Amino acid sequence: MKADERDVSIDLAAQSVWLLPERAVYWEERRTLLIADPHWGKAATFRAEGIPVPSGTTGDGLTRLRAMTERYPTRRIVFLGDFLHARAGRSEQMLAALARWRADCPDVELLLVRGNHDRHAGDPPGEMKIKCVDAPFADSPFVLCHHPVAHPDGHVLAGHTHPAARLTGAGRETMRLPCFLIGRRTTVLPAFGDFTGLGDIEPEMHDRVFVVAGDRVIAV
Repeated sequence: MKADERDVSIDLAAQSVWLLPERAVYWEERRTLLIADPHWGKAATFRAEGIPVPSGTTGDGLTRLRAMTERYPTRRIVFLGDFLHARAGRSEQMLAALARWRADCPDVELLLVRGNHDRHAGDPPGEMKIKCVDAPFADSPFVLCHHPVAHPDGHVLAGHTHPAARLTGAGRETMRLPCFLIGRRTTVLPAFGDFTGLGDIEPEMHDRVFVVAGDRVIAV
């Protein structure tokens, strides 16, 4: 199987992984999708606090997730933390949307490596059959985490910082795009959620940066 022309295929810890424009990683050998920071229910949390924000972000994210599982043979989906945003965001509408998505892929194994928001929001409903573990979680040759901190047992895959690269054009116009930050010992995925904000990166000398530009992943 070959990566789609929209994706970027790289070798990481002697494994073939694909960086996807849906802001996820596909681990070819294990038929595994890795997703960081979906923050399901964040918009609902804001609305519960009386702050008017757009609805529909959960549905948009689940549409992207369905598209990925249709494009790639998927045995497992790993969420690298912050599956739910907050306890106040556990609305009936949001949980029902997640339940419908889960019903569409009953044979896919789901794993959540808990992040800081998960500790406050609580684990997903038990009927979703998501295995929940604390970081670090060894999955050789990788170590699955939420916070991008190097680990002696393998190359770390993580999220948390919602990385973004600031690009400057010929006319000095600038834009910020979500990105994958590939270091020697850690890889940070962009936030999967649509309502999460961005954190500017400061790459080190040997880091590689790949931005998500619309429906493509591009090295910068």
